[in-house]
Amino acid sequence: MKYLPYIMLLVLFGCSETFDKDNWQKNRSVKKKISRKNCDITIEYSQCIPVTREPYSWEKGYIGKIPVITKEFFRCKGNSLREIKTVEKEDKPPSYYFDCGGYHDHSLPIRDGREFIYPVLIELLNFVQIETQKEVVISSGHRCPKHNSYLDESFSNQYSKHLIGAEVDFYVKGMEQDPEGVIELLMKYYQETEPFKEDEHYRVFHRYDGSTNVSTKPWFNREVFIKFAREDEGRNLDNQHLYPYITIQVRYDRDLEKRVLVEWDKANHNYKFW
Repeated sequence: MKYLPYIMLLVLFGCSETFDKDNWQKNRSVKKKISRKNCDITIEYSQCIPVTREPYSWEKGYIGKIPVITKEFFRCKGNSLREIKTVEKEDKPPSYYFDCGGYHDHSLPIRDGREFIYPVLIELLNFVQIETQKEVVISSGHRCPKHNSYLDESFSNQYSKHLIGAEVDFYVKGMEQDPEGVIELLMKYYQETEPFKEDEHYRVFHRYDGSTNVSTKPWFNREVFIKFAREDEGRNLDNQHLYPYITIQVRYDRDLEKRVLVEWDKANHNYKFW
């Protein structure tokens, strides 16, 4: 009797297997042609509509094949790998200047809690690119106090508008030897763009008769001051190239409706270290 459970299990499994095999053989013996009519619809589908591919992030922001200038192009060009600069002074110990680490070390100037470059500089440089279909090269945009002093330790340079994002040095590829032509385009912006073309304070440019570090008299209207340095003028580590370059300084803040001045606190403390 002790083997009875095992015998019953063998009988059950044996019957189950025989049953499965019989059904399998039965199903194999059935032959039926599979067919369907032309009007039969087994899958519903909608009409295909072509979709234009969204541009990748690196494909956005171009004027033709030229990148649109943004505030990112104005970041400080300091380099902490440069050697220490020593300046000898009469009857005084020498002064030592260290360069900063550039955009790796600090932000652009801060305004209303955000990085800031005066919008008119971005507008003008992109206007030049649109008009010429040539690339604008910014050689010097924002300079932090450390980099600014490393370039030029003079007292007058400590109030450079580069410190507050209100000045830019640049040239145009393909027009390196024609800075006057580029300056004409900068004036054209004010002569053809609303609302400036209706306001003679913006539309009309004057020549500056005061003292400068360039031989050509600069131009100015209410908002900007424009000058260019020849091949042998205004050279520093940011402008180590063989071309004349143009400088635009912002004179008037449209949003705040006041003159743009370099205040010591804003110039020296109004940016963030990373």
